[in-house]
Amino acid sequence: MSNPLENPFYYLHNFRQVLDWLGQRYADLLDHDEQHFIQQFDRLPHVSQALLVRMVMRKGVHFRASKLSYDEIGPTQTAVAPLLALGWVDAHGLLPFEELFSLLPKGEVLATFKPWIDQPKGKKTDWLPGLAAQFVENRSFQQWCPQVDDALYSLTVMDLCDRLRLMFFGNLYQDWSEFVLADLGIYTYEKVEFCAQSRGLRSRDDIQGFLFLHQCQQAFEAGEALNTVLEQIATLDTDNPWLEKRRGKLLFQVGQHCERMAELTLAEAVYRGCDYPGARARLIRVLERQERFSQALALACEAQQAPQSAAEEQHLLRVLPRLRRKLGEPAQPKPKARDIQRLDLELPLPEPLISVEYSVQAYLSEHDAPVHYVENSLINSLFGLLCWPAIFAPLPGSFFHPFQRGPVDLHSEDFHQRRIELFSACLGELQDERYKATIRQRYTEKWGIQSPFVFWSVLTEELLDQALDCLPAEHLRHWFERLLLDIRANRAGMPDLIQFWPEQKTYRMIEVKGPGDRLQDNQLRWLEFCGEHQMPVTVCYVRWAEQGA
Repeated sequence: MSNPLENPFYYLHNFRQVLDWLGQRYADLLDHDEQHFIQQFDRLPHVSQALLVRMVMRKGVHFRASKLSYDEIGPTQTAVAPLLALGWVDAHGLLPFEELFSLLPKGEVLATFKPWIDQPKGKKTDWLPGLAAQFVENRSFQQWCPQVDDALYSLTVMDLCDRLRLMFFGNLYQDWSEFVLADLGIYTYEKVEFCAQSRGLRSRDDIQGFLFLHQCQQAFEAGEALNTVLEQIATLDTDNPWLEKRRGKLLFQVGQHCERMAELTLAEAVYRGCDYPGARARLIRVLERQERFSQALALACEAQQAPQSAAEEQHLLRVLPRLRRKLGEPAQPKPKARDIQRLDLELPLPEPLISVEYSVQAYLSEHDAPVHYVENSLINSLFGLLCWPAIFAPLPGSFFHPFQRGPVDLHSEDFHQRRIELFSACLGELQDERYKATIRQRYTEKWGIQSPFVFWSVLTEELLDQALDCLPAEHLRHWFERLLLDIRANRAGMPDLIQFWPEQKTYRMIEVKGPGDRLQDNQLRWLEFCGEHQMPVTVCYVRWAEQGA
């Protein structure tokens, strides 16, 4: 098959695909300016369309004419003329000095502003503060640099094109390079049948709400006053659950920042108005830091009655005894910790680039008992292959565009519930031998397709065959059901290594800890889970021989 990028106008083809997609699926949400843009774009000369898309896909909005040289487009002046006539590109826009400075190489800065530069032999970046303080007005490029034989073209429709990109992708972190990566075969995506309701942005208010939250996020990251940012966030009025989750995540980030800045009163207010996962646990911590132990204990006891997640439940097991102790209450008996098999190894100090996990893998691996470094990849991959139809089911609000590696609602509380019959059918195959054939078939048919669960670079045929031969279906069912309880939390923390005994069709998992390393919370939860279901797991503690006893 020929390379799609052999077409010199591949980027224009991709941009037109987006406009066609939006015309078919979002026509009712497009405002007058967006409709006008799509109509006028179609009427532009081919080379003018291409030049505009080249500019849209580049970083920034200001471009030196000398930097807009493309063989397939030809003379820039010819291609840009219709864009200037429409006002989509401006050749006389006013620039603040800081923006001009970024467009000029060191030689041009020196030639233009040498009388105002104290240290001409210094670095270009050293000149900016002094020059910016002296040149505070806005000027056109020609006014700034009359001696430079070049033009500056400024894109005026970038905000509009960003809105179109938002409607297509449902976010602003994916960009036009997604098409190129797909064209080259670097990324391949599952083909999902999009239903009429599969739109993340359902109304014009949703579009404005998303852009508003994006502006709030930018203001927060730019260091704007926290009270101002919070007042802005509070003004958003939306009935879109997806946007509410985005608002909750932003509030949670603001709350964490308040904690780091010791703004505990403000952090408390933020967390009380935030239902993002983990906010209640942070609120308990903030109350404790304020030495309001009674209130912290009351909230912790309330949370203990209905924990939001296994992570919160584990957090409460540590917090409650500490709070009771600070209030002078009698200590309550701790639940007996489950015994975990331990393996202590003293190994030669490895080469600098070899991790402790690979060192243990090499030491323990035998011909008839191979060890694989899998961490979270194996169980997630087996789950992703078996449950592929449920994960990629075209439910409303799950898939918005052709470049998604998984459903938008993957981490939503109702992800499993919305697909409960589909997941039940998939997990039902574990009751007999069907699951092995299904997983092997999907491994072949879906190879390389993006998935939120399948680690193609790790899951070799050898590893797959050994896993299916040695891992009991009952254990797979326990793992998969736990994943579905809380995908965000439970897809990580699994043991580093797995060792198989193919002849005996048995296995063990091994969590590796190097000198000074300790078990993390999500790892402890997985170890406890494995112990509860009698799954063979060992924690291997390593020390290097050179360190001595």
